[in-house]
Amino acid sequence: MTAQQSGGSLLSVAVVGHVEFVEFLEVARMPVTGEIVHARRTFTEPAGGGAVAAVQLARLAGGATLFTALGDDMLGRRSAEGLERHGVRVHTAWREMPQRRAVTFIDDGGERTITVIGERLAPVGADELPWDELAQCDAVYVTAGDPAALRAARCSRVLVATPRVGPALAESGVELDALVHSARDPGERYATGDLRPEPRLAVATAGGAGGTYATSEGTTGTWPAVPLPGPLADTYGAGDSFAAGLTFGLGAGLDVEAALDLAARCGAICVTGTGPYGAPLNAAAVGYGGTR
Repeated sequence: MTAQQSGGSLLSVAVVGHVEFVEFLEVARMPVTGEIVHARRTFTEPAGGGAVAAVQLARLAGGATLFTALGDDMLGRRSAEGLERHGVRVHTAWREMPQRRAVTFIDDGGERTITVIGERLAPVGADELPWDELAQCDAVYVTAGDPAALRAARCSRVLVATPRVGPALAESGVELDALVHSARDPGERYATGDLRPEPRLAVATAGGAGGTYATSEGTTGTWPAVPLPGPLADTYGAGDSFAAGLTFGLGAGLDVEAALDLAARCGAICVTGTGPYGAPLNAAAVGYGGTR
């Protein structure tokens, strides 16, 4: 759950968000209408935005906590157990509905194509979870939750979120230290005025083109894509790994440019491994030495 900061203190990180139990299928290419293709390999992982960010934060910080909701069924239990094996401490609100799952095709071009099955399960403030722990965190990233869960997360020193949280983000009235959104995905768009108060930092990712950022004080800038440290395997989890890296960097006290560079390195490393966790992401791999 912790990583050494400068001065010898410890960095505590957490995620409030959702999980999908994902079956990955490696194929040469996506089938066209009516066609049958054969997968050369399949594997499963607890994934989705909240899970991926939690695992990557655990790798960067030496541990992380996930506040989530899971279906009280076999796939929900397997999701919790899998995340624990990846070094994540999981606080779960169990739901009577089925665990959300997904099927992801990974083709030879490195692209991922996803079909999601079931309702998105999100933790809420009324769940009997140890929400007071979030006040002890240096940084928290939110992908799903209700206004009460967001207000609990705001007790952390640094709060980062994605527009995928939905209307609860605006309804909560919390001020974000950073909002990570996509310049390309309509489901993750953000425009000035969508939130009040405005996030202190709004980051728009553009995949291999880098991205742009703007602060609530009027500063704007860009960052370039980071060269991949190896061959492209697939892009699943790249955006969530970027968000985890940004959360870690801001929590560690890095300035905006340094935190964005660290985040970009996390995304670049992720795409060189198969699935969200196939590449060896850690603080050393992204060049973080614990200094501010």
